[in-house]
Amino acid sequence: MIPGFLLGLREGIEAALIVAIVLAFLARSGNRASFASVWLGTGLAALFSVGVGGVLFLTGQELEGQAEQLFEGGAMVLAVGVLTWMILWMRRQAAGIRRSLESQVSDAVAVGSNFALVALAFLAVGREGVETALFLLAAAGAAGVSETLIGGVLGLVAAVGVGYGIYRGSQWFNLRTFFRVTGLLLIVFAAGLLSHGVHEFVEAGLLPTSPQVWDLSAVLPHDQGVGQWLRTLVGYSDELTILELGVWAAYLIAALTIFLRPLPPLGTPATPGPATATETA
Repeated sequence: MIPGFLLGLREGIEAALIVAIVLAFLARSGNRASFASVWLGTGLAALFSVGVGGVLFLTGQELEGQAEQLFEGGAMVLAVGVLTWMILWMRRQAAGIRRSLESQVSDAVAVGSNFALVALAFLAVGREGVETALFLLAAAGAAGVSETLIGGVLGLVAAVGVGYGIYRGSQWFNLRTFFRVTGLLLIVFAAGLLSHGVHEFVEAGLLPTSPQVWDLSAVLPHDQGVGQWLRTLVGYSDELTILELGVWAAYLIAALTIFLRPLPPLGTPATPGPATATETA
């Protein structure tokens, strides 16, 4: 449940941040009448994301044997790639999100295009929604469908509350710290997810088998109790192989090295408006 909650919370807050920035700018510029267009685009994006998620989950349940293993392994590896890109992109680009979005909203308002606002909200929020569906599908392969979905829904609900606070200019929620901490946690989770994906490919015969590092199935099984909790969080396996451990360690070292290295200095930041709580860095 914890990985699902973390994924839902992280992606939900990114989507809520976008909506909060757009609404705050419209409110400050006296264009509250355009709120309806933003909410329409957001609602359509939510429905689209649920539809994509439903298709992905149903497809996975229909498959069996090698096809199922390849599908789950592929979903996990793809999710790791997208998740890694999202974490690193947000770390580098977060400070400019508000200015970029406000520029796009300003252009849409200037030409009086409600469709542009609907499209902006749909594309921005829809991207986060589709990413969430993919991440939850991959996480479900390691942690179980019901627990992952429950955790994801709870994370999204919490994100809505945080998003409202961001819109209202609340200062209690430190977005910079949030994205740094969740970025680190998700990198560890992604390493485990990649290891699971490799395991699925080995089971499907796509990758060769390798010697075991340990066999702790009788002491700490990964399908119950503490072992199951460690499996969902860090990719623990009670029959870990050298290949799985090597992939896990290589990804973790590479991703953390890139994530933790100092960013190049940014230019002089723009003077923040009243909605300074929407800045993420």
